[in-house]
Amino acid sequence: MKLAEQNFTALRLILPPAPKPLGVYKPCLIDGKYLYVSGHGTVKSDGSLIIGRIGQDLTAEEGKLAARQVGLAILATIKAHVGSLNKIKRVIKVLGMVNCTSDFEKHPFIINGASELFAAVWGEDNGIGVRSAVGMGSLPDNIPVEIEALFELDL
Repeated sequence: MKLAEQNFTALRLILPPAPKPLGVYKPCLIDGKYLYVSGHGTVKSDGSLIIGRIGQDLTAEEGKLAARQVGLAILATIKAHVGSLNKIKRVIKVLGMVNCTSDFEKHPFIINGASELFAAVWGEDNGIGVRSAVGMGSLPDNIPVEIEALFELDL
């Protein structure tokens, strides 16, 4: 039984609008049994962005919430392109990029905001994949977090 949609409903979270590309790329691409999701930013429910650099404009806790918001934007893209979160079998890989000051060192803590969301939606066995969390000198529009991910489809 597929529980991802039920799990998401139980979390009582609101998906932002699925982001539209701001450049020459696709938001996601299906290749066989894999769904590749392009880098997503901090799109809020009203379509605006969370802005700021972690360690300067935002605290680590605010950064973690921003990463969760990126996770919600990724879920919105999945629903818009494949119809249901239940069509995802598991998370394969997450790459989290953190716009932070040069002395900030808690990148994994920030990206946990999205990883914990995915684990809550698909369960620990299927919602946790391999991951990298890295710091960046800047990100587009001064967003605090950008995340790209790879999922396995349940065909």
